[in-house]
Amino acid sequence: MLRSIEGIYRHGRVELSEMPLKMYEPTYVIVTFFESKTINLQTRNIDKSHAADLRGRLSTFAEDWEKPEMNIYDNYDANKSNL
Repeated sequence: MLRSIEGIYRHGRVELSEMPLKMYEPTYVIVTFFESKTINLQTRNIDKSHAADLRGRLSTFAEDWEKPEMNIYDNYDANKSNL
């Protein structure tokens, strides 16, 4: 049987978002790492008010960031080697 539980890898450990029910110890697991397209601000100690302040201060750059020619910076290291 396979059971999936979300978690976060931090400081060499996996922290599960919930405890699995009816699991015997020891139990073998497979951990799959994936890159998230979103950023969890709470894990970076940024609350809603701080995020709103940052968004307001950075909004002056938004027009430039959204230009198609700026897409080269989305994967800067890989694109740098193609120049």
